[in-house]
Amino acid sequence: MKKITTLCVTGILLLSITACTKDFEEINTNPNAVDKATPNFIFSRSQLDGLNNNYFFTSIIECGQMMQHYSTYKEASGAGDKYLDNEVYYSAFFARIYPNSINEVTIVINALKGDSNNSNKLNIARIWRAYLFHRITDLYGDVPYSEAAKANSDLLFLPKYDSQEFIYKDLLKELDEAALALDDSKPSFGGADLIYNGDINKWKKFSYSLMLRLGMRLSKVDPALSKTWVNRAIAGGVILNTGDNAIMKYTDGPNDINRNPSALDPISLDYAKASYGQKNNEGGKLSKTFIDVLKTTNDPRISIYAGVWQGTVQNSSLAIQKGFPNGLKIAPSPIEQATYSEPNQNTVLKVDSPLVILSNAETNLYLAEAALRGWYTGESDQSLYEKAVKASFLNAGIYGIAYTITDAAPYLTANPYLSGGTFDQKMNQIHTQFWIALFVDEQEVYANWRRTGYPILTPVNFPGNVTNGTIPRRFKYPTAEYSVNSSNLAEAVKRQGSDTFTTRMWWDK
Repeated sequence: MKKITTLCVTGILLLSITACTKDFEEINTNPNAVDKATPNFIFSRSQLDGLNNNYFFTSIIECGQMMQHYSTYKEASGAGDKYLDNEVYYSAFFARIYPNSINEVTIVINALKGDSNNSNKLNIARIWRAYLFHRITDLYGDVPYSEAAKANSDLLFLPKYDSQEFIYKDLLKELDEAALALDDSKPSFGGADLIYNGDINKWKKFSYSLMLRLGMRLSKVDPALSKTWVNRAIAGGVILNTGDNAIMKYTDGPNDINRNPSALDPISLDYAKASYGQKNNEGGKLSKTFIDVLKTTNDPRISIYAGVWQGTVQNSSLAIQKGFPNGLKIAPSPIEQATYSEPNQNTVLKVDSPLVILSNAETNLYLAEAALRGWYTGESDQSLYEKAVKASFLNAGIYGIAYTITDAAPYLTANPYLSGGTFDQKMNQIHTQFWIALFVDEQEVYANWRRTGYPILTPVNFPGNVTNGTIPRRFKYPTAEYSVNSSNLAEAVKRQGSDTFTTRMWWDK
């Protein structure tokens, strides 16, 4: 009897629970939550976040100052200018790229896998993912890659660090596979793609152009492999025309994410218009090294890049430009500060100006180097070099048609290609041009300088610097990684070398 009673009571309770929980899921579901990832929206966000990643800290304070495009008299914000150890600046890129753009593009890829109708979206996302990962490995070396962004999908919270060699070889494979798989007959991202509006042919050229960049990056560590990938990229078809350039367009609002980070960050943190060059927060100016090269060669791009404040107006004429020396700790008076060149507020620091991601100026310079090495016989190194200069001049038109430099002949006549020079002299000329043409993309300038050694820059030896007066070769890992992901980081350090600014990563050895 007792057993029967117990069963009855249990049955009643179960019925009660069933009745109470019948609508539990509906009642406790957030009507505003998204149940399924929307690839289009998340891909757009990954593009924006991938470029909007602590530009001022990473590209100006660190890379731009080390490459002597920028300088400052201040010590704290002169980490790259004076080779100092300031984690605020060197850890920023690492800390932000994984939870934002890399995580976002991984969500897109996971959502599209197995969907044959959306294979173009999947492969464009793979190409973009390769772009994001090459940026972080070029700064730090060995980084989480194969197990990165798997916290949601695989509950993997402590990813291993992969060797840069593995990462690079896999990125090249990804670019190759993704480019080959793009199909004109299938749909794409359309307007959700903020760079190419879903144009499959342009993404294919971007993929091969990025392959060319990464292939060239291997020229020091593995020339044979470098040549293989460079030739494969050329055969696939790289960006050669202005209309195929990878460019992100921005607007002046309504939110900061819609504004160009290479303009917004510097204005917000240093080059406020109301300072008129006299009281910049971080004391930043354009470097004497950079300005002197532009002035000596009578380079018309100086007026695109630079300006000197005269009262409340910025003068962009060549004659008045003056760079501030790197490695100094002497605070000029406000009046004197205003006499030094800063980025041009009407072009480089205009928040609705476009941002060049990869252009025909860059690809032609790589082709010039490939021709110089004997890897490419389609054109001469001189012809390709001159095409690169002309492309760079024309690309200034992204800031408005009035800024387009249509005639490169006077510059090329006054600064002719050293057709009879040595290999090293030609490399110096090609990559000094790279250093000039890619101004604003400081991360790429820094990576290319470490690979080639050009242009030849004179290091500073500021008291208390942590590199013994040599330009850093990489960024250190964030301190947080030592406490959160310590064992995996320890393996990376053991494999790559000590976690210092002077340790050379795989492709830089």
